[in-house]
Amino acid sequence: MLKPITSRDNPLIKRLRKLAESSRARRSEGTALIEGVHLVTAALDAGRPLGELLVSESGSRAPEVQGLLDRARDVSAYLLPDALFALISAHETPVGVLATIGWGVAVAPPPEDADWLVLDGVQDAGNVGTLMRTAAAAGVACVLLGPGCAQAWGPKVLRAAMGAHFVLDLYEVDDLPGLLSGYAGQIAATRLDAAVSLYDCELVGPTAWLFGAEGQGLSPILAQMATRGVVIPMAPGIESLNVAAAAAICLFEQRRQRLWAR
Repeated sequence: MLKPITSRDNPLIKRLRKLAESSRARRSEGTALIEGVHLVTAALDAGRPLGELLVSESGSRAPEVQGLLDRARDVSAYLLPDALFALISAHETPVGVLATIGWGVAVAPPPEDADWLVLDGVQDAGNVGTLMRTAAAAGVACVLLGPGCAQAWGPKVLRAAMGAHFVLDLYEVDDLPGLLSGYAGQIAATRLDAAVSLYDCELVGPTAWLFGAEGQGLSPILAQMATRGVVIPMAPGIESLNVAAAAAICLFEQRRQRLWAR
Protein backbone atom coordinates (compact mmCIF):
# COMPACT_ATOMS: atom_id res chain seq x y z
CA MET A 1 0.00 0.00 0.00
CA LEU A 2 1.23 3.48 -0.86
CA LYS A 3 2.03 5.64 2.16
CA PRO A 4 1.08 9.30 1.61
CA ILE A 5 3.59 12.13 2.02
CA THR A 6 2.31 15.68 1.61
CA SER A 7 4.97 17.93 3.17
CA ARG A 8 8.23 19.11 1.61
CA ASP A 9 9.63 19.12 5.17
CA ASN A 10 9.30 15.35 5.43
CA PRO A 11 12.78 13.88 6.14
CA LEU A 12 12.55 11.49 3.20
CA ILE A 13 11.71 14.33 0.81
CA LYS A 14 14.61 16.40 2.10
CA ARG A 15 16.98 13.47 1.64
CA LEU A 16 15.78 12.72 -1.88
CA ARG A 17 16.07 16.35 -2.94
CA LYS A 18 19.73 16.26 -1.88
CA LEU A 19 20.28 13.09 -3.88
CA ALA A 20 18.61 14.67 -6.90
CA GLU A 21 20.67 17.87 -6.73
CA SER A 22 24.07 16.88 -5.35
CA SER A 23 26.67 14.49 -6.74
CA ARG A 24 28.43 14.73 -3.37
CA ALA A 25 25.28 13.51 -1.59
CA ARG A 26 24.89 10.61 -4.02
CA ARG A 27 28.50 9.61 -3.56
CA SER A 28 28.40 9.99 0.23
CA GLU A 29 25.31 7.83 0.58
CA GLY A 30 26.14 5.46 -2.26
CA THR A 31 22.62 5.93 -3.58
CA ALA A 32 21.15 7.20 -6.84
CA LEU A 33 17.68 8.11 -8.07
CA ILE A 34 16.27 6.29 -11.09
CA GLU A 35 13.22 7.83 -12.69
CA GLY A 36 10.62 6.56 -15.10
CA VAL A 37 8.94 3.25 -15.83
CA HIS A 38 11.71 2.11 -18.17
CA LEU A 39 14.59 2.58 -15.71
CA VAL A 40 12.75 1.14 -12.72
CA THR A 41 11.69 -1.84 -14.81
CA ALA A 42 15.27 -2.36 -16.03
CA ALA A 43 16.52 -2.37 -12.44
CA LEU A 44 13.92 -4.92 -11.39
CA ASP A 45 14.64 -7.08 -14.45
CA ALA A 46 18.32 -7.07 -13.49
CA GLY A 47 17.49 -8.16 -9.94
CA ARG A 48 18.70 -4.89 -8.43
CA PRO A 49 17.06 -4.15 -5.06
CA LEU A 50 15.25 -0.86 -4.72
CA GLY A 51 15.42 1.27 -1.58
CA GLU A 52 12.22 3.30 -1.82
CA LEU A 53 9.63 3.73 -4.56
CA LEU A 54 7.83 7.05 -5.00
CA VAL A 55 4.79 7.65 -7.17
CA SER A 56 3.00 10.86 -8.05
CA GLU A 57 -0.77 11.08 -7.76
CA SER A 58 -1.19 11.33 -11.52
CA GLY A 59 1.38 8.60 -12.12
CA SER A 60 -0.38 6.21 -9.75
CA ARG A 61 -3.26 5.91 -12.21
CA ALA A 62 -1.05 4.59 -15.02
CA PRO A 63 -1.35 0.80 -15.59
CA GLU A 64 2.42 0.43 -16.07
CA VAL A 65 3.08 2.09 -12.70
CA GLN A 66 0.58 -0.24 -11.05
CA GLY A 67 2.51 -3.11 -12.63
CA LEU A 68 5.72 -1.88 -11.04
CA LEU A 69 4.04 -1.61 -7.64
CA ASP A 70 2.86 -5.19 -7.98
CA ARG A 71 6.42 -6.33 -8.78
CA ALA A 72 7.93 -4.36 -5.90
CA ARG A 73 5.56 -5.30 -3.10
CA ASP A 74 8.43 -5.65 -0.60
CA VAL A 75 9.69 -2.10 -1.27
CA SER A 76 8.56 0.86 0.85
CA ALA A 77 6.33 2.86 -1.52
CA TYR A 78 5.03 6.41 -1.13
CA LEU A 79 2.37 8.53 -2.81
CA LEU A 80 3.20 12.19 -3.41
CA PRO A 81 1.14 15.10 -4.75
CA ASP A 82 2.30 16.02 -8.24
CA ALA A 83 3.82 19.32 -7.07
CA LEU A 84 5.86 17.60 -4.36
CA PHE A 85 7.01 14.86 -6.75
CA ALA A 86 8.20 17.58 -9.14
CA LEU A 87 10.60 18.89 -6.47
CA ILE A 88 12.52 15.61 -6.67
CA SER A 89 12.14 14.83 -10.34
CA ALA A 90 15.00 15.54 -12.76
CA HIS A 91 12.53 15.82 -15.66
CA GLU A 92 10.91 19.05 -16.78
CA THR A 93 7.75 17.00 -17.19
CA PRO A 94 7.86 14.41 -14.37
CA VAL A 95 7.06 10.87 -15.44
CA GLY A 96 5.32 9.80 -12.24
CA VAL A 97 7.57 7.17 -10.68
CA LEU A 98 11.08 7.10 -9.26
CA ALA A 99 13.11 4.89 -6.96
CA THR A 100 16.29 4.91 -4.94
CA ILE A 101 18.93 2.34 -5.75
CA GLY A 102 22.32 1.47 -4.30
CA TRP A 103 25.37 2.78 -6.09
CA GLY A 104 26.54 0.30 -8.70
CA VAL A 105 30.28 0.76 -9.22
CA ALA A 106 32.46 -2.36 -9.36
CA VAL A 107 35.14 -2.79 -6.69
CA ALA A 108 37.31 -5.58 -8.14
CA PRO A 109 39.57 -4.63 -11.08
CA PRO A 110 38.17 -5.30 -14.56
CA PRO A 111 39.32 -8.50 -16.31
CA GLU A 112 42.54 -7.80 -18.20
CA ASP A 113 41.46 -9.90 -21.19
CA ALA A 114 38.01 -8.34 -21.63
CA ASP A 115 37.06 -5.41 -23.84
CA TRP A 116 37.16 -2.05 -22.07
CA LEU A 117 35.61 1.30 -22.90
CA VAL A 118 37.85 3.86 -21.21
CA LEU A 119 36.56 7.42 -20.78
CA ASP A 120 39.08 10.13 -20.01
CA GLY A 121 37.56 13.38 -18.73
CA VAL A 122 34.29 13.10 -20.65
CA GLN A 123 32.33 15.75 -18.81
CA ASP A 124 29.08 15.89 -20.76
CA ALA A 125 26.56 13.72 -18.91
CA GLY A 126 24.53 13.01 -22.03
CA ASN A 127 27.63 11.77 -23.83
CA VAL A 128 28.65 9.55 -20.92
CA GLY A 129 25.20 7.96 -20.78
CA THR A 130 25.11 7.49 -24.55
CA LEU A 131 28.57 5.90 -24.47
CA MET A 132 27.37 3.47 -21.81
CA ARG A 133 24.29 2.59 -23.85
CA THR A 134 26.44 2.06 -26.95
CA ALA A 135 28.90 -0.15 -25.06
CA ALA A 136 26.08 -2.34 -23.76
CA ALA A 137 24.59 -2.68 -27.24
CA ALA A 138 27.97 -3.58 -28.73
CA GLY A 139 28.69 -6.20 -26.08
CA VAL A 140 31.44 -4.28 -24.26
CA ALA A 141 30.66 -4.87 -20.60
CA CYS A 142 33.49 -2.98 -18.85
CA VAL A 143 33.25 0.82 -18.78
CA LEU A 144 35.99 2.71 -16.97
CA LEU A 145 35.46 6.36 -15.99
CA GLY A 146 38.57 8.31 -15.18
CA PRO A 147 38.97 11.61 -13.33
CA GLY A 148 36.93 14.47 -14.74
CA CYS A 149 34.13 12.32 -16.14
CA ALA A 150 30.50 13.04 -15.38
CA GLN A 151 29.33 10.98 -12.42
CA ALA A 152 28.15 7.59 -13.62
CA TRP A 153 24.96 7.61 -11.54
CA GLY A 154 23.90 11.21 -12.07
CA PRO A 155 20.34 11.78 -13.36
CA LYS A 156 21.34 12.95 -16.86
CA VAL A 157 23.70 10.01 -17.33
CA LEU A 158 21.04 7.58 -16.17
CA ARG A 159 18.48 9.10 -18.53
CA ALA A 160 20.82 8.89 -21.54
CA ALA A 161 22.00 5.36 -20.75
CA MET A 162 18.42 4.01 -20.78
CA GLY A 163 19.06 1.09 -18.43
CA ALA A 164 22.59 0.21 -19.60
CA HIS A 165 23.82 0.69 -16.02
CA PHE A 166 22.18 -2.58 -15.07
CA VAL A 167 23.99 -4.73 -17.65
CA LEU A 168 27.44 -3.11 -17.45
CA ASP A 169 30.35 -3.36 -15.03
CA LEU A 170 31.17 0.26 -14.16
CA TYR A 171 34.52 1.33 -12.73
CA GLU A 172 35.44 4.75 -11.41
CA VAL A 173 39.22 4.83 -11.73
CA ASP A 174 41.66 7.36 -10.26
CA ASP A 175 44.70 5.98 -12.12
CA LEU A 176 43.80 4.99 -15.66
CA PRO A 177 47.44 4.70 -16.84
CA GLY A 178 48.29 2.36 -13.98
CA LEU A 179 45.34 0.12 -14.77
CA LEU A 180 45.99 0.14 -18.51
CA SER A 181 49.64 -0.84 -17.97
CA GLY A 182 48.47 -4.36 -17.15
CA TYR A 183 45.97 -4.70 -19.98
CA ALA A 184 46.40 -7.93 -21.96
CA GLY A 185 44.99 -6.83 -25.33
CA GLN A 186 45.55 -3.95 -27.71
CA ILE A 187 44.87 -0.37 -26.59
CA ALA A 188 43.18 1.63 -29.34
CA ALA A 189 42.63 5.36 -29.77
CA THR A 190 41.24 7.35 -32.67
CA ARG A 191 43.61 9.90 -34.19
CA LEU A 192 43.32 12.13 -37.23
CA ASP A 193 46.97 11.45 -38.06
CA ALA A 194 46.71 7.68 -37.62
CA ALA A 195 48.08 5.67 -40.51
CA VAL A 196 45.53 2.85 -40.29
CA SER A 197 41.87 3.10 -41.23
CA LEU A 198 39.47 1.66 -38.69
CA TYR A 199 38.19 -0.69 -41.39
CA ASP A 200 41.67 -2.10 -41.99
CA CYS A 201 42.29 -2.90 -38.31
CA GLU A 202 42.02 -6.39 -36.85
CA LEU A 203 39.62 -6.04 -33.92
CA VAL A 204 38.70 -9.63 -33.12
CA GLY A 205 40.91 -9.81 -30.01
CA PRO A 206 40.46 -7.98 -26.69
CA THR A 207 40.60 -4.20 -27.08
CA ALA A 208 40.63 -1.28 -24.68
CA TRP A 209 39.11 1.70 -26.46
CA LEU A 210 40.24 5.13 -25.26
CA PHE A 211 38.02 8.18 -25.71
CA GLY A 212 38.76 11.61 -24.32
CA ALA A 213 37.06 14.83 -23.39
CA GLU A 214 35.03 16.76 -25.93
CA GLY A 215 37.32 19.23 -27.68
CA GLN A 216 40.47 18.36 -25.72
CA GLY A 217 40.73 14.68 -26.56
CA LEU A 218 42.84 12.25 -24.58
CA SER A 219 45.35 13.39 -22.01
CA PRO A 220 48.92 13.08 -23.35
CA ILE A 221 49.85 10.23 -21.04
CA LEU A 222 46.88 8.12 -22.12
CA ALA A 223 47.39 8.95 -25.78
CA GLN A 224 50.95 7.64 -25.50
CA MET A 225 49.68 4.33 -24.09
CA ALA A 226 47.68 3.52 -27.21
CA THR A 227 49.23 0.61 -29.09
CA ARG A 228 46.86 1.04 -32.03
CA GLY A 229 46.00 4.38 -33.60
CA VAL A 230 43.01 4.36 -35.91
CA VAL A 231 41.31 6.90 -38.10
CA ILE A 232 37.61 6.88 -38.99
CA PRO A 233 37.35 7.66 -42.70
CA MET A 234 35.21 10.77 -43.10
CA ALA A 235 34.09 12.93 -45.98
CA PRO A 236 36.53 15.64 -47.10
CA GLY A 237 36.41 18.79 -45.03
CA ILE A 238 35.13 17.06 -41.87
CA GLU A 239 37.67 16.96 -39.07
CA SER A 240 35.93 15.40 -36.11
CA LEU A 241 32.95 13.51 -34.72
CA ASN A 242 31.08 13.72 -31.44
CA VAL A 243 32.79 11.36 -28.99
CA ALA A 244 29.68 9.18 -28.64
CA ALA A 245 29.33 8.87 -32.42
CA ALA A 246 33.00 7.99 -32.83
CA ALA A 247 32.78 5.31 -30.14
CA ALA A 248 29.67 3.82 -31.72
CA ILE A 249 31.42 3.48 -35.09
CA CYS A 250 34.47 1.81 -33.51
CA LEU A 251 32.61 -0.56 -31.21
CA PHE A 252 30.22 -1.74 -33.89
CA GLU A 253 33.04 -2.25 -36.41
CA GLN A 254 34.59 -4.50 -33.76
CA ARG A 255 31.29 -6.30 -33.30
CA ARG A 256 30.88 -6.70 -37.07
CA GLN A 257 34.30 -8.31 -37.39
CA ARG A 258 33.60 -10.75 -34.60
CA LEU A 259 30.24 -11.76 -36.03
CA TRP A 260 31.91 -12.47 -39.39
CA ALA A 261 34.71 -14.40 -37.66
CA ARG A 262 32.38 -16.93 -36.11
